[in-house]
Amino acid sequence: MSSARRRPGYGDTALQVRQVESALRAVYVESGLLDLADLEDKPQDERAPREISRALAAQAVRMVTGWGARDAASVVIDGDGDQGIDAIAVVEGPHPHVYLVQAKWSKNGRASSDRSAVMELLAGLRLIDDEDFVPFNLRGRPLAELAKTVMSSGPVPVTQVIVLMRAEPVTAGFLAAIEGGENEFNRHGAVLDNRILLSQDVWASVREDMAPQPVDLEAEIFPWFPVSVPYESYQGVVQADQVADWVEQGSNLFHLNIRNPLGRTPINNEMIETLTEEPANFWYFNNGVTILCESAERVQQSMRSPQSRPLRLTLKNASVVNGAQTVRSVAQAVAEDEEAASAQVGVRIIVTGKATDFAKQTTQATNRQNRVESRDFIALDPVQAAILEEMRAELGLDYSVRRGELEPEPDTGCSVVEAACALACAHPDSQYAARLATTLDVLWERGTQGIYDILFRPQPGVYLLWNAVQVLREVRRTLHDLRPRFEGRGAALIDHGVYLLAHLTFQRLDTEAIDEPDPTLEWIARARDQVGALLEDLLPLVASVIDNLYSDRSQIRSVCADVDRCREITQSILSGSVPSDGGARSKYRRVPPTRRKRRPNAVSVIIDRGLLEEGAALGLVILNATEVSAMQPWLLQDSRRSKATWVPHRSRPILWAVDGQQYSPSGLIIEMWEQAGWGKHPVAVQGTARWAVESGETLAELAWRDLQDE
Repeated sequence: MSSARRRPGYGDTALQVRQVESALRAVYVESGLLDLADLEDKPQDERAPREISRALAAQAVRMVTGWGARDAASVVIDGDGDQGIDAIAVVEGPHPHVYLVQAKWSKNGRASSDRSAVMELLAGLRLIDDEDFVPFNLRGRPLAELAKTVMSSGPVPVTQVIVLMRAEPVTAGFLAAIEGGENEFNRHGAVLDNRILLSQDVWASVREDMAPQPVDLEAEIFPWFPVSVPYESYQGVVQADQVADWVEQGSNLFHLNIRNPLGRTPINNEMIETLTEEPANFWYFNNGVTILCESAERVQQSMRSPQSRPLRLTLKNASVVNGAQTVRSVAQAVAEDEEAASAQVGVRIIVTGKATDFAKQTTQATNRQNRVESRDFIALDPVQAAILEEMRAELGLDYSVRRGELEPEPDTGCSVVEAACALACAHPDSQYAARLATTLDVLWERGTQGIYDILFRPQPGVYLLWNAVQVLREVRRTLHDLRPRFEGRGAALIDHGVYLLAHLTFQRLDTEAIDEPDPTLEWIARARDQVGALLEDLLPLVASVIDNLYSDRSQIRSVCADVDRCREITQSILSGSVPSDGGARSKYRRVPPTRRKRRPNAVSVIIDRGLLEEGAALGLVILNATEVSAMQPWLLQDSRRSKATWVPHRSRPILWAVDGQQYSPSGLIIEMWEQAGWGKHPVAVQGTARWAVESGETLAELAWRDLQDE
């Protein structure tokens, strides 16, 4: 693996081009916003760059006008008869303005800045000024006429917008051509000017489009009282129906919170029960909601006695930083029973302005009164926000950081937990894989002895992160398939040595290019093909090495969690100094037993050993193509159908996100099959193998990994 990690950012032209092209294609081309009918018969190698060039012109329109994507795409006229103008954007109203756009795309980030492009655009402007609209194509003619109408209404500014996918400044000849055109048209007053947009400008604009949008909330509180210093603040009561309306803002409502709403949990169910059955008591039983905002517009209904009447506030760039569970529970209760709308909810509003450090301190402090895990505070790390942006921009993938967020489907992204596990296994030092074998909580430890800063400082590139996740997933899949073929210490190694085996797999793969930009994901395609064979070789080999180094009576679980022993094992295998053992490959292979010992119940093991916290997120695991075909359409209708949370209950530990009811693992799977209308579903199922925790392990795997060797 390359030792130097490049931090994405300004100055990396290749990265900017990739991300801009991906974003432009998604927003304008694949969405059908652009008129591309004239390109249908063109070969792909000619069509593709022209599509992106038109999308680039539309993005430039958005950048200078502030329009939406649809309106910007509607004024693109690029094609035969465009008269050197790729888009004509006419802003009407009290402050009219005409923008003439010329766009030059380059897949290498080296778009030409020769003066011919300027001369073509100026020629088109002359036609508009002379009211000679006939030469324009069908898309351009009405826009050219509108531009002239607006220009004739008075001294209306006209801007030449030239967008070039290049990092270098434009040439002197290019600037001279622009200046010459402006001299021609500005002889009777300054009307024509210019704006040049380069690759870094376009890249910044598409990144801004992907960023979470600020949330504005309306709140009417009564009774209420203000606190004016050191930060403007308000405390009071709002009606539950107002809180329910806030949820329509989506996850952006919680963008400063360290975790999203956790969905249906026993505690949240109790809140919903209070709201629906005893709404008048809710204010007494609940701690309320804390909201931070950048500013607050205040409307008092009484000048002489303002606190005798409700206070109306418009909160700009607002975020719920404490009480996310309350907000979501209120919304669910109001949706279920209109009586819940009458409940009163305590609210505290703090106007932080631009004091971002104070906002973070407030978020941390307000959450210390509840059980908050170390992992939750990782959501405040700017590195995680940067990775989320890079995953979207570079790969079009989701990346969930906050606990309680819906986990991305496997082909659409990953969570920070899965990413951290994968990066730990991919690290050249086996100690991190060993430390994971006991608990994943070590992932979030900070400081010189912690793992988190080793994995995320400096910021890992998204190709390294995604490729590592894909390898770890393939290791898990392969070990799951190999598990029935081994017994005794071989089976124990699969149960307890997932991270050690994954680490050794990474060490045997050619990872030189694992972090290289690779939009087609060729590296992981090759790596996945090799994982199976590598593990077929490694599994018996590692078992043999453990026996030779520590005897065949050593405890596999303890060995795989011991930093020094894992280093010894890794060194022995990678150095090729493994003692010859002709029987190693057949050792611990399963021989069909005449009598099979029953494995302890996975749910009981998890509860007895405290392996999962109440409310831990669970995701559905689909194991075969037949089930995918039968279930996928039904699952896609409601994303909650594949989500659940853990409850430490021995017979019904799965709380389904859809209805908030508790089920047995197998019972819920069968219930889902029946609701989906899968008539030919199996009559039985191992439910604990069908629900996975955030790390990707199923409940069964989690329990088996923690069992003592037998």
